[in-house]
Amino acid sequence: MALLDVRHLTKRWPTGRLALDDVSFEVKEGEILGLLGHNGAGKSTIMGITLGMVRPDQGEVRIGGRSVQKERDRALRQIGAIYEAAVFYDYLSGWQNLRVFCSLSGWWDEAEVKRVVQIVNLNRAIHHKASTYSHGMRQRLALAQAMLPEPKILLLDEPTDGLDPEGIREFRELILHLRKHHGMTIMLNSHLLAEVEQMCDRCVIIKDGKKVFEGPVPSQEKTRRMFQLETGDIGLAREILDRAGATMDKHGIVEVPLSMEPHELVAALVRGNVQVGAWQPHRRTLEQLYMGLSSKS
Repeated sequence: MALLDVRHLTKRWPTGRLALDDVSFEVKEGEILGLLGHNGAGKSTIMGITLGMVRPDQGEVRIGGRSVQKERDRALRQIGAIYEAAVFYDYLSGWQNLRVFCSLSGWWDEAEVKRVVQIVNLNRAIHHKASTYSHGMRQRLALAQAMLPEPKILLLDEPTDGLDPEGIREFRELILHLRKHHGMTIMLNSHLLAEVEQMCDRCVIIKDGKKVFEGPVPSQEKTRRMFQLETGDIGLAREILDRAGATMDKHGIVEVPLSMEPHELVAALVRGNVQVGAWQPHRRTLEQLYMGLSSKS
């Protein structure tokens, strides 16, 4: 079931530049989806439209079946977000900042706030002034703010930006914890491909305002089996693999059909007098996928 449904978004800025060109995708309930693209690709525009801050020229975003463009208040009640840089009152404590934020909607449940503070691991510092918080602590406070009051989906805009390696790891573990133990649905925008690969189930890649890919993150992909073949008999190997129903690219990466066992292909190559130097599982990385799509004109 799609919890967030992006439908045919098109947006052109007053300067004439096309920011989004008929972009559609969905975020399924309980999954983590990564939104990727170069600077200026349109990721932030999608985030802004989803949060009701930018009006599309065409299309709409639906959250839990409600249109942000037609039922803004009801739709946005289901979403929490870290969008751009989180800003807090430094002279107030973390707890007081959360109280101020919640007062904007007239909601306050002390037990629920305590539960969220514990989830983001801010128990010890929640009553300290925000001015004393490290960048990592401010990001955790921003996440706590986004989780109140009990959204169905979180939107995170570059949530690990500016964090050191330890902070990035802690935030990644927190996001995975939210999905595994609290069933949270998450869409995040990040330029750190390695982090997206470790956190996300699927990804959407935007290039120059157009969607160029939507599918599983390579490390999560279970519908394709790839193997690296090393041989000096590339031409002969390709002929044999083609006859068997497998394909091989110019780098010796063989895609094995799900209906076939990998060892059957190796046996066919050997019977065909191909000298097999090596045959080992190959997993395409998100970086390889992203750079391959980004380099295409």
